[in-house]
Amino acid sequence: MPGSERRRELRRRRHRKKKIGLLKAKAAKASASEKSVIADKLRQLTPGALEIITALQLEK
Repeated sequence: MPGSERRRELRRRRHRKKKIGLLKAKAAKASASEKSVIADKLRQLTPGALEIITALQLEK
């Protein structure tokens, strides 16, 4: 029997949180061109990417 949808969603959420943390750390040291790549990755990763991008000032 497959796992419940709740467990799958929690696993996806934890993965997104970990990935966003890694991207935030990279964004702190990134150049302008690298910041645009990080912003694109955030857009693909999560629907709440716009708030994260503005908070990190990845695009102006």
